[in-house]
Amino acid sequence: MTNRLWKIGDRTADLSRRGMIMGVLNVTPDSFSDGNEFFEPGAAVEQGAQMELEGADIIDVGGESTRPGAEPVSVDEELRRVIPVIEKLRAKVSIPISIDTSKARVASAALDAGAAIINDVTSGRADKEMFSLAATRKTAVVLMHMQGEPRTMQKNPHYGDVVHEVADFFRQQYSRAVECGIDPMTLAFDPGIGFGKTLEHNLSLLKNLEQLRVHDRPLVVGVSRKSFLEKLAGSNEVRDRLAPTVALTAILRARGADVFRVHDVKENAAALRIVERVS
Repeated sequence: MTNRLWKIGDRTADLSRRGMIMGVLNVTPDSFSDGNEFFEPGAAVEQGAQMELEGADIIDVGGESTRPGAEPVSVDEELRRVIPVIEKLRAKVSIPISIDTSKARVASAALDAGAAIINDVTSGRADKEMFSLAATRKTAVVLMHMQGEPRTMQKNPHYGDVVHEVADFFRQQYSRAVECGIDPMTLAFDPGIGFGKTLEHNLSLLKNLEQLRVHDRPLVVGVSRKSFLEKLAGSNEVRDRLAPTVALTAILRARGADVFRVHDVKENAAALRIVERVS
């Protein structure tokens, strides 16, 4: 494997040598598996600090649920939720903080508060100012594929060839980002598992990760606690999605994934490091 570098602020991570765990910190009342658990800022900051201790390389703070059927949140409400958490967390942790948002105003305020990565589930399509902001601020960016929008994305997702279409979307967004002045070394791509995809779409993407890679940019994968795991595991309990998530972290690292967006940091970090030792 050639060196796969991702520029995050003044750091450059070599993901060919060491994958990254991105800990999910939802500051929301309605996220699908941990809604309201860390809605209070103090609890959120404490959880973020714990994630660093457990092996997280990035903490991804989000103030708007993107679960299937989720309703949008106003800019002011999203700012109210995430900015105090990022400010306090920045003073407590040494690892990069990511802002999970599709709004440029929220992303800008989060960068001012100490975030170093913009994680946009709409890949810059929801807010025409997002790419220019990323270019001006020279921030790292995760661009995700999503068919439709959270409220409707799981009603009837359809593709001719999901792997080809997601890869083509990544190529288009890469070109658009670079044309807008974004440093290609700051870009990473997420196939958006569960975002406008059926079980079979998800499995096809996970089986063919390397076909999705664009210009040797990092691939971010988020399967943690997602509902398609219960179909595979035969259980309706969210707690029973942990073992399948950990298993996928291990196998997907071997298949080329670079960054793993997870809720359960300790277990997934352990799996990732063991795989890297024996690969």
